[in-house]
Amino acid sequence: MADDFLPDPATPYGERVRRRLREDVVIWLTTVGSDLTPHPNPVWFLWEGDSVLIYNLTTARRVQHVKRRPRVSLNFDGDRRGGDIVVLTGTAQVSQGEPPPHEHAAYVAKYGAMMARVSGTLEQFSQRYSVPLRVRELRARGS
Repeated sequence: MADDFLPDPATPYGERVRRRLREDVVIWLTTVGSDLTPHPNPVWFLWEGDSVLIYNLTTARRVQHVKRRPRVSLNFDGDRRGGDIVVLTGTAQVSQGEPPPHEHAAYVAKYGAMMARVSGTLEQFSQRYSVPLRVRELRARGS
């Protein structure tokens, strides 16, 4: 099964993790810089079963971080009371052969209006955010 890394979907936690992967708009991607400092960044993402796709600016430092140290974490905001914690860990890499964001139907369905608001047109967004990172070998934990 593509999402074997996730908790059991029959449990409330497992269902909540899947819902957040489908519906949340922002996830925090944490990479490790050259000075070994963690660098968390809020990013748009698309869950695709066994991986997460993130489009990035060509100048985003996280792209260079991933090239040097591919282990990353992804986490959602909690509920402000220490609950609803979801942390994913995995291995990221620049992913060759991905469609540009404006040609990725599921990405456009999720972010199309925001893409246009950020960059003017979907095509302009794709020009700016042209570096796809794919996070695989995911493992989940939380409460």
